Amino acid sequence: MKIMMFAHGGSLNRGCEAIVRSSTNLIKEKIKGATIYLASGKPETDKIISKLDGIYDGTDLYIRKYSYDWLLSSMKVKFFNDETYALGKIHNNIVKHIPNMDVCLSIGGDNYCYGEQPGWYEINRRVKAQGKKLVLWGCSIGPEDMSERKLQDLKQFDLILARESLTYHLLVGKGLTNVKLCADSAFTMEKEELELPEGWQVGNTVGLNFSPLVWKRNRESQLAVRDLINHILITTDMTIALTPHVMEDGNNDYEILHNYYEQFKANSRVILLPGHLNAIQYKGYISRMRFFIGARTHATIAAYSNFVPTMVLGYSIKSKGISKDIFGEEKLVLSIDEISNSQKLMAKFDEMVREEKELKLRLQKSIPNIKKMSYKAVEYLDQLIQ
Repeated sequence: MKIMMFAHGGSLNRGCEAIVRSSTNLIKEKIKGATIYLASGKPETDKIISKLDGIYDGTDLYIRKYSYDWLLSSMKVKFFNDETYALGKIHNNIVKHIPNMDVCLSIGGDNYCYGEQPGWYEINRRVKAQGKKLVLWGCSIGPEDMSERKLQDLKQFDLILARESLTYHLLVGKGLTNVKLCADSAFTMEKEELELPEGWQVGNTVGLNFSPLVWKRNRESQLAVRDLINHILITTDMTIALTPHVMEDGNNDYEILHNYYEQFKANSRVILLPGHLNAIQYKGYISRMRFFIGARTHATIAAYSNFVPTMVLGYSIKSKGISKDIFGEEKLVLSIDEISNSQKLMAKFDEMVREEKELKLRLQKSIPNIKKMSYKAVEYLDQLIQ
């Protein structure tokens, strides 16, 4: 059984790495004889994932101006409003591998949260045109993300695996019958525990992750997070470990966290984790924290899955849905509009500290069930291909 993962931007986003790494392990553990290939937008960054059977260059191709393909594409768009030829050429690094595969997994969990995706729609159409199985793997989609065009694309899939219940109920409510509920595969990902850095307090370190993606959507949040750091230093004796999780150009957590470190480096209780670690190494550090505050979903999953009480600086339905499935409510999740409110951030942090014992108990009860739901995704995949 040959499976190709696509719609992956590369592993400088450690959340994307976590999805590929954990999904590969789950599939190979449960589906005997499965071989897994990855089409990647940054293939050189994925060599750290050793269990893949192959990594393909999945980068977009450029249609040279005045070439035959350019002229034909232009005519089809101008006279027939048909962009399929152009999109096929642009995404040929992925399309050309479809004939050799049995199943194609679209693994960009929140790719459908960012407007229309005509490129992915065209790849999906070509997968089905060649009689291959098409699966949307561990997705999150909010009501604000839905459109008629996107809904028509979703109907093409043989199987849609929603990674939290808010997305599942939305898609079922739209009349889709190809949807199953699971949990993000990263809940099952292993961890690697490196040596603790100087200044780390065992049992008394709080992790803080913040991202340019969130900051750009709410510019005032950067000041509020600085106020939160100050509040933690004044009201507790904890060490704050600034924890990056995405290191992409223009979307680099390390840069924004380094700015905070420069502001507070005179205080030995503020430390900055390195910006070059892989997903399992970051999970190793996060697993040994007392609390975690995070904007990146897979950084918070690393915390949840190790029973670390977590406060989420949320920016999409996935944050809310994952928390709801764990706690039965959106627990300690702040919306994009709320995170510029310093008082609200500090109050939520204080609430997390007050409820530390209860939160840990709830996580210890819920996470084993969430991990079972991660395995459900592979069961549904196995049923599809049998």
